[in-house]
Amino acid sequence: MSYEIVIGLETHTELHTRSKVFCRCDAGFGGEPNSHVCPVCLGLPGTLPVLNRRSLELALLTALALECEIPARFQFDRKNYYYPDLPKNYQISQEYQPLGRNGRLLLVMPDGREKSVRIHNVHLEEDAGKLLHEGGGALVDLNRAGTSLLEIVSYPDIASLAELDVYMATMRQLLRYVGASDCKMQEGSLRFEVNISLRPAGATQLGTKVELKNIGSMKAAMRAAGYEIERQREALEAGREIVQETRLWDEERGVTAPMRSKEGAKDYRYFPEPDLVPVEVDAAWLEALRRSLPEPATARRRRFVAQYGLPDYDAGVLTADRQVADWFEAAVAGRTDQAKTISNWVMTHILKELPGEDDRIEDLKVKPEHLAQLAELVSSGAISGNQAKEVLLLVIESGQPPAEIVEARGMKQLSDASLLEKFVEDVIAANPKQVEQYRAGKEAVLGYLVGQVMKASKGQANPKLVNELLRSRL
Repeated sequence: MSYEIVIGLETHTELHTRSKVFCRCDAGFGGEPNSHVCPVCLGLPGTLPVLNRRSLELALLTALALECEIPARFQFDRKNYYYPDLPKNYQISQEYQPLGRNGRLLLVMPDGREKSVRIHNVHLEEDAGKLLHEGGGALVDLNRAGTSLLEIVSYPDIASLAELDVYMATMRQLLRYVGASDCKMQEGSLRFEVNISLRPAGATQLGTKVELKNIGSMKAAMRAAGYEIERQREALEAGREIVQETRLWDEERGVTAPMRSKEGAKDYRYFPEPDLVPVEVDAAWLEALRRSLPEPATARRRRFVAQYGLPDYDAGVLTADRQVADWFEAAVAGRTDQAKTISNWVMTHILKELPGEDDRIEDLKVKPEHLAQLAELVSSGAISGNQAKEVLLLVIESGQPPAEIVEARGMKQLSDASLLEKFVEDVIAANPKQVEQYRAGKEAVLGYLVGQVMKASKGQANPKLVNELLRSRL
């Protein structure tokens, strides 16, 4: 029997705020264990939470970017469960009235096909702490406890591993575009929990789902999902029942293993959080947040193709990161005719300087105005395209403006025909065999002769003008 894959995702992302969601403790990653804590995030008796306005803003921005319906009023609930890194033995979350519902995330597949994945809800909660397993025991670090955590729950609309891969990459891109999170999976600020089930091809009823946890990267999520799909397929083909459960991904062994039976809402005994009043969203404030949203990456990619005449591949590379896209547009402002040249420079040379996930283009010595100036030097004939590459490498290294480098190194291109004619005459005289070949119809020889003129002029001759002069004399 053939089976259809059905996947839904829960995306957990720590919001990019300076302080935690219900107290003023530092929300930064790291620090000495249990040093970023206070009576509120430790859950001590008599303490009261106060909602972080910036956390709410980032949560609403994300919900708006996902095209969610935003209610005029929502509330927080208590999710009750015991775990050593949950100080209060409950988590402040949202179950009954989340801040966003019924959204969507548009996926653009590598073949150009588009697919819309529905978003069930977006809700704001507090993160738990962290357990460190050492020496046969466990230590608890509560620095992360109380950090602003946004959970985005999709419908089970994903039907293949390829769609899962694109969904995770697109979600990460959206969160970074709106500035909601830095999405550093190695620091735990972005986590995916994958819900997988299989059903007979053509069936409409969903199969029994299994939730996968303990996934540290998108690559690991793909491996875990691939393993679980095959595990369930083999079980179904052998006539075994799939148990609804939560399974952990063992990266080292490359397998999933049972963790616990899957809980439902009733297991958590949700009830309204009595220490926080319901939140009423001011319509004018919400509209101001909506207007502050950046242009979506997918729309920006299409615009780069239409406005700048870039190939779809270039547009995709340049818009993958919002800062890179902004940097490119600053460089190309008013120079649409140079967009492809500047795009080539960015992709070939600038992005090489950003090998790490934490590297930021704005921290480089080379600035957008440098590329704009370099493009002007090329278009005016002051330097050649080959010289531009050399100059760009020097700008990247030093941060010195291109015009100053050209002037200091005497690199200005020779475009005076009377000066170049002497080089042309010398090359023709020194290469009678190649001259004869060209006159006999071997057009390719011209490239060799141009190269000889460039060599004689120490690379400063205008190659276009040299080409014209050689053709004329030959």
